[in-house]
Amino acid sequence: MLYVVIIYLWLALLLYLLLGGADFGAGIIELFTSEDNKAKTRRISYQAIGPVWEANHMWLIIAIVILFVGFPDIYSTMSVHLHIPLAIMLLGIIARGTAFAFRNYDAVVDNMQKIYNKIFVYSSFITPLFLGIIAGSAVSGQIDTHANTFLSAYIYSWLNWFSVSIGFFTVSLCGFIAAIYLIGEAKDDDERRRFVRKALQMNVAAAVSGSLVFVSAIADGIPLVDWVFGNPVGIAAVSAAILSLIVLWRLIHNGRARTLRLLAGFQITMVLITVTYKHYPNIVILKGGGYLSLVANRGADKPIEALALALLIGSLFILPALVYLIYSFQKRGAGEH
Repeated sequence: MLYVVIIYLWLALLLYLLLGGADFGAGIIELFTSEDNKAKTRRISYQAIGPVWEANHMWLIIAIVILFVGFPDIYSTMSVHLHIPLAIMLLGIIARGTAFAFRNYDAVVDNMQKIYNKIFVYSSFITPLFLGIIAGSAVSGQIDTHANTFLSAYIYSWLNWFSVSIGFFTVSLCGFIAAIYLIGEAKDDDERRRFVRKALQMNVAAAVSGSLVFVSAIADGIPLVDWVFGNPVGIAAVSAAILSLIVLWRLIHNGRARTLRLLAGFQITMVLITVTYKHYPNIVILKGGGYLSLVANRGADKPIEALALALLIGSLFILPALVYLIYSFQKRGAGEH
């Protein structure tokens, strides 16, 4: 049952990055869009994320519940030492969701719409930035459980070059996958070409920020190169991601939207496999060489078993309902055009 829970934790993180990441990415795309095209981008983004923008956070909630119930030591360590970036990320989620609701459903259209738009786009950038910072901090080796000062306990644990570079890499990935998704929502060639350009820009940003991740890892003494290239799985995942990226760019001007989305999702999956495989089951690397493991730091057997059953049974209800939700809104959107 333990490995059922671990698999669900990994899948929840993946789905949040794929679906929630594309959700955040829509705001990131809007942030870096010219004023002349913001209204078009806003309309297309709403059509894409409007039906499921709240459902995306379900995956984050599932991941948090899994850690809280199944791995309390890991949950408490992260929530204490990373409480500042966690709080900023959660505030970003709240601000973004509130702004999204008011700017699209407010009964009165006035100058407040401009404020809602700014809150939406900036929180869309800040939230994945700190999500990446949290992920980077977990494996940076900077969390000091024996710290006796505020800075060493709650600031240096996440405010370092490696974690921040992971944050910007996450932002770039969200923007890239959103641009790929939005290509399929574009209704004319001009809009499609514009999102293709955005995908290229975000792809370049991901390459630059990804390079900075490796540079900062070397500077901070983090064995990221070994994690990525020191095992056959990592090498295979990186190779598959590069090959799928080449295929995506060959098809981007005339390929089917569903194919492009599958290729982009496959790349994100390969990235997550690459960065998690080598140091599994050590989900948190502590300062001084210690670690917190999904196996060694598991909770009691009974909560683990109950959690695994709840996840398995819940999937029978949640997944079909989510698929039908997306399908029904896509059909309705197709009938409106």
